[in-house]
Amino acid sequence: MSVQETIETKIRAALSPAHLEVTNESHMHNVPPGSESHFKVVVVSPDFEAKNRVQRHQAMNALLADELAGPVHALSMQTHTQPEWEARGGKIFESPACHGGSQADQ
Repeated sequence: MSVQETIETKIRAALSPAHLEVTNESHMHNVPPGSESHFKVVVVSPDFEAKNRVQRHQAMNALLADELAGPVHALSMQTHTQPEWEARGGKIFESPACHGGSQADQ
């Protein structure tokens, strides 16, 4: 199973999301082709109802602790309740361009 599939499976099992997008953004960074190290996750779940943004991100970090300790270098999260998602019109924040990581430091 790929890292992306593992992330999707864990989130679906734990949060029963109304909406889930897991995007591998590794190609936007200074990593070898085919890498699975940088992800953007958009989750809409009723489990977030009583949690603020920090608590939601803490829950996601705990859920994906193995991946964050291993192959995942960066994880961008957009965590919403259904009313928040509807108020945004289902719009997702675009990821910023990578500035090249270590290449930019040279």
